Amino acid sequence: MQQRTGARYPVLADPDQAVAKAYGVFDLLGDGVAAPTTIILTSERIVAMQVGQAIGDRPTTASILHTLRQLKAGELEPAAQS
Repeated sequence: MQQRTGARYPVLADPDQAVAKAYGVFDLLGDGVAAPTTIILTSERIVAMQVGQAIGDRPTTASILHTLRQLKAGELEPAAQS
């Protein structure tokens, strides 16, 4: 997926919804698909997570970068371990 989209960061394809189900975001909106979700994580844990309330509800790039800057500056606590 990363090569297909030209992204310079890891991109996850989830054709069988296994990851969406594991993170608890599959069928949240009652439409049989994963809710739009942005997850910032490390190899050890989830750092930040935003789950949309509608199919088109996604954070902007600026919003994601702002969250990353806040985390780096220590202005935002990482998400609790689940």
